[in-house]
Amino acid sequence: MAQTQTPSFADLFEKHSQQLASHPGQIIIGKVISIEEGYVIVNAGLKSEAVIPKSQFLNTEGELEVSVGDETELVLDAIEDGYGDTLLSREKAKRIEAWQQLEKDYKAGKIVNCYVSGRVRGGFSVELGLVKGFLPGSLVDVRPVRDTSFLEDKEIEVKIIKMDPKRNNVVVSRKAAMEAGSEEDRQALLAKLEEGQVIKGIIKNLTDYGAFVDLGGVDGLLHITDMSWKRIKHPSEIVNIGDEVSVVILKFDKDKNRVSLGLKQMGDDPWQDIKNRYPIGTRLSGVVSNITDYGAFVEIETGIEGLVHVSEMDWTNKNANPYKTVQVGDEIEVMVLELDEQRRRISLGMKQTKANPWKDFSDKHQKGDKLNGTIRSITDFGIFIGLDGNIDGLVHLSDISWDKPSEEAIRDYKKGQEIETVILAIDAERERISLGIKQLEKNSMAEYVEAQGKSAKVTGKIVDVDEKRALVQLTDEIQGVIRAGDISRNKVKDVREIFDKDEEITAQIISIDNKNRLVNLSLKALESKTRSGGKTTEAPNTTLGDLFKEQLDNNDRDEAKTD
Repeated sequence: MAQTQTPSFADLFEKHSQQLASHPGQIIIGKVISIEEGYVIVNAGLKSEAVIPKSQFLNTEGELEVSVGDETELVLDAIEDGYGDTLLSREKAKRIEAWQQLEKDYKAGKIVNCYVSGRVRGGFSVELGLVKGFLPGSLVDVRPVRDTSFLEDKEIEVKIIKMDPKRNNVVVSRKAAMEAGSEEDRQALLAKLEEGQVIKGIIKNLTDYGAFVDLGGVDGLLHITDMSWKRIKHPSEIVNIGDEVSVVILKFDKDKNRVSLGLKQMGDDPWQDIKNRYPIGTRLSGVVSNITDYGAFVEIETGIEGLVHVSEMDWTNKNANPYKTVQVGDEIEVMVLELDEQRRRISLGMKQTKANPWKDFSDKHQKGDKLNGTIRSITDFGIFIGLDGNIDGLVHLSDISWDKPSEEAIRDYKKGQEIETVILAIDAERERISLGIKQLEKNSMAEYVEAQGKSAKVTGKIVDVDEKRALVQLTDEIQGVIRAGDISRNKVKDVREIFDKDEEITAQIISIDNKNRLVNLSLKALESKTRSGGKTTEAPNTTLGDLFKEQLDNNDRDEAKTD
């Protein structure tokens, strides 16, 4: 039977001396003597061999990084844990190695790689191997960046700008790494850039107004208006962070190193020769691409949008609600109304693709026709009557009654009431139909003048007098007026010096004031008639009806000018 070799005194003394020199936290060298299924056995020359979890010896790819017989650095946790076992840690040794390497990189100002593991308050949490660090939001880029989501879960290059192993604190800067890029390469690229040049780049950041493109050390701005010929609300509709794009250099400011880029300019301009493709009056189909309070934008081809103004949506509803009239994505028929190629604007109409109810009404009716309709609304200036084709006609205040004042006459009517009217005028182009109620009856004042005769001499009582005129009651319903200029051939400064109230006078009818419902009288004309032997100077073929009709026409023209 073989005898176990007894250690020499020298071996025991050396081992004891090593144990006395060792202390927790110390880095020591251990030798791998066995690799089992879930652990690795290491001999570090201490009281006992250490059993360490196998996971502590795996590299970043999950592969075992030691073999039996290899020596490796370990951290001594305890010479004896109370059960007679020595506790060693490969993981802590790796962390110390990582810190030592980071300290070297920090002192050398090297650019290192790190993994952005998540967003924290004020910036991002990063991993530099086994060491965690912090990337402040202000040090993400050389310029302020609103959307930093493109950094998350990505490996990026940074510089270590602060480290404190005792506090386990590492601060890194992506901005510093970017600024430390090869200035020679950057200047070489700037020297090659020219306006009109096509160049490739990577989308590195998106903003509300465009996208920044990395051209290889130089950033260019791709403005939202230069991304697509069609209208877009946000750059993300066209590009995403990380996309490689081919763009054209639109403008290059060498002094400020500013590069303006264009993406839509890589294709043909759809606005070229547009007048020949879409002459005014062309009817075509389009898709509603956007809706606003003032109308709807319709895409008639890729990159070409026109506006259907709210006033061009419906013949009868001038204040149509665009959001209720159409929906985004609807395919609708439109007509080209106006085209401004220089300003890239097209005015479209929806109602023009349908029958015009105003023209239809004009074709079926004419001035003098009588119509029945329902009162749709009553306003300060008249009554709106609903007509065929869902259009309205207006009875102006002055066309309600011959005898009553307009403000009093309109009170006799209510919304929803059906009434008869007569057409006074039709203007299909301006979408106006004038109606009258009083024209259905004879004019009592005109009948009075007709009964009295042409240039008749009439008698009445003065019911009111002021400086400029006297009001004469001719009948219970008819009043006349004598103005200062019609009293005498001599100038009258104050009518009250000539007439008194309740005085009875006789004068000659000279005209009719339909607007004010008065018969114009004159003493001066009566005097002239008397001097000429009762003869008038008017043409013999002119009748009182002619005179009245002429006066009506003059008053209508005066009213039209007033309106």
